[in-house]
Amino acid sequence: MIFIRQRWPAALFVFSAGAFARAPIPASFSEPACEQFDYINPLIGNGGDTPNGSGGMIPSTAPPFGMTRWVAQTHENYVSKTPYNYTANSIHGFQATHQPAIWMGESANLAVIPGSGKNPVVDFAKRGMVFVNQDEEVLSPSYYSAELALPEGGKVFAEQSATSRVGHLRFTFSKDTSPYIIIEASRPSVITSTPTNITYPNGTIEVDPARKEICGTNSEIQDFIIAPVSIREAVSNFKGYFCARFDVDFIDFGIIQNGTTHYGETKFPQSPLLSAYAHFNSGAVVNVRVGVSFISIEQARNNLDREIPDGQSLEETAKSTRTAWVEKMKRVKVEGGSDADKEVFYTAVFHSFQYPYEQDEYGRYFSAYDGQVHVGTSYTGYSIWDTYRAEWAWQILMVPERVPDMITSMLQDYKEGGWLPMWKNIFETNIMVGTHADSLVAEAVVKGITGFDRDLAWEAVYKDATVPPLNDHNTVYDDREENVDFEVRAGLSSVYADQGWVADDIHSESASRTLDYAYDDYCVAMLAKALGKDSETVDFFLNRSLTAPLKIFNTHTGFMEARNANGEWAGEDNGWTEGDKWAYSFDIIHDVDALIKARGGPSKFVQSLDDHFNGGHNDHTNEPSHHIPYLYALAGAASKGQEIIRAIAASDYNNTARGLSGNEDCGQMSAWYIFSAMGWYPVNPVSKEYVIGSPLFDKITLDLPSGKPLIITSYGASSTKPYVQSVKVNGEKLAEPIIHHDHFATGGRIEFVMQEEPAAWNNDLVVRSEDIQSTEQMVLEIVVPSS
Repeated sequence: MIFIRQRWPAALFVFSAGAFARAPIPASFSEPACEQFDYINPLIGNGGDTPNGSGGMIPSTAPPFGMTRWVAQTHENYVSKTPYNYTANSIHGFQATHQPAIWMGESANLAVIPGSGKNPVVDFAKRGMVFVNQDEEVLSPSYYSAELALPEGGKVFAEQSATSRVGHLRFTFSKDTSPYIIIEASRPSVITSTPTNITYPNGTIEVDPARKEICGTNSEIQDFIIAPVSIREAVSNFKGYFCARFDVDFIDFGIIQNGTTHYGETKFPQSPLLSAYAHFNSGAVVNVRVGVSFISIEQARNNLDREIPDGQSLEETAKSTRTAWVEKMKRVKVEGGSDADKEVFYTAVFHSFQYPYEQDEYGRYFSAYDGQVHVGTSYTGYSIWDTYRAEWAWQILMVPERVPDMITSMLQDYKEGGWLPMWKNIFETNIMVGTHADSLVAEAVVKGITGFDRDLAWEAVYKDATVPPLNDHNTVYDDREENVDFEVRAGLSSVYADQGWVADDIHSESASRTLDYAYDDYCVAMLAKALGKDSETVDFFLNRSLTAPLKIFNTHTGFMEARNANGEWAGEDNGWTEGDKWAYSFDIIHDVDALIKARGGPSKFVQSLDDHFNGGHNDHTNEPSHHIPYLYALAGAASKGQEIIRAIAASDYNNTARGLSGNEDCGQMSAWYIFSAMGWYPVNPVSKEYVIGSPLFDKITLDLPSGKPLIITSYGASSTKPYVQSVKVNGEKLAEPIIHHDHFATGGRIEFVMQEEPAAWNNDLVVRSEDIQSTEQMVLEIVVPSS
């Protein structure tokens, strides 16, 4: 029996006392007015004891889905380290970053570094600028500022904003300085997560005093070592291009290569450790706008002219970016709850509209799959193993105007590289398992998204499900394995297609692959059905999706377990991806009824859920656990799930820098919270069904892109009433704890009636158990992360 240490009639959340008092955004950067925007706390998810215990988020400036995020730099970033951490007391420059997640590598890094003195300093440790007063650091999605003490004396007031492809910085130097600004084109680059594993990518740079420009290239792409072998040559052609334009004449200038300064030089051969600088008059106020491109220097210059033309003030740039965010943020409004609650919610919305990010540049894009520049639209930063679960459903609901191009981008990857992406970071990285792009495409189609080539989409998805990777019978495909080709459905031909499981003695993460492939097969079947394919095709994939999961269910132990090629059990600890037997034994998300039956029926299934949570096995920091508390409702114990959902919302989310218990993973952690706050969650995204949980606010209004609002009321939910008594959808009472996408996708009203005690609604098992006494005794240890 599960025990919870406290019931949830009182507080909705418990927040750490270490929440930051953030400096207010100056009035000149606060237009247009928007309460939702002002609740965003960009520090949420920046902290953590370890890379796995951090949200991996940074307080960057960029518009929604912006190509380049600009951030004050406290660290040199690489796989497992972000460029900004709130614990640092100094800033070492202002970085253009394309690192989409903490466990992914940087690409085309660029840094803008203010300083003072005759001899500009590039060395990272020596160029650090200590905060004059860190409490006055201003952080927002559209504007950043801080006053910094320069190492050689004097101060600089640094301000930053950005558009999608252009950074805008303004440096106001004190009168006791000899100001300079460095543009760092290439730096030492850490490969993998080992900080001593350093390479030295090449860069180029050229100074044009007449145009007041410093332009160049950067070939850094930290994840290149895990590029599929068939596209490695194309990946090697990738470069970042930049063009920095100043609004003040250069007094003098030069180039620095590997610590040696070449005074007055305007050009230098391709080299590692390459920077250029310009000096300015004492007390200068310098604007520098930096266009970034993956195509060419000329395209970087075009991006600059188009997005932040000459004469545009920093205030105008910040207003443009703030306006873009306000348009998105005003689509959502919550009522009830505390200011801290709203910080968590609106910051989650902010996180959910960052990835994938734009890669095309006004109708053209560079493809690292074939090394060519193409006409079309493109996105990158696809953490699909994570985001297919809920983030994609949220984006389909709230930013459907983006979805056709996001799918078209994946289809272009297919045409240029041969496969749909798994984890695209400029190119495919083979990280994680399963071909969950199948889920993204299928969910979009069944939910009515158009504007992309459906025939090509079917071709690509069908290939995922039927064509194995190269050397499938003898390639392990370990996590981040080097010198292999596209991983896709590793094990498809070795055992899965014939026997229904991925063999643990051939492939890594075999049990997780088996369950993921089964779900992907379900997605293929649903896509085939939606596209009018023949029944034989639909039935083939549907049958495989329903039979494969139970092939690895060990009836003797009651848990999922990996199997070897000969059918023998491989051991209960083998074959898992960011989880274990506990999490994955609840992972037949497309056939929960069969899962309940396999685990002994509703009563025993609920007991297994109790054992999972009471035993401390739930790990919300990783995505395989995200749907599990919602299974209570599907087994007739809704009130237990409602309590657990609220416990997770309290323990794994707060309004401090450590306000995400695990990696954000391109929006999935936040998407769980957003849907849970609304009162439901997409356990099986492609089914179009959402399972009811326990809403967290009194009222949420979504101004849907259709032009009609979706109004969700659950009065008392944010204070004393955590339990659902009944639910009405557009005036009709729900009998089951399931709400359908079509019920609300174009607007409507959802009314939760909440109460202080566990209710009878979809709670038969609990009601029959001593009049709900089982929930009276619940004790779940709730650990709130400290700041």
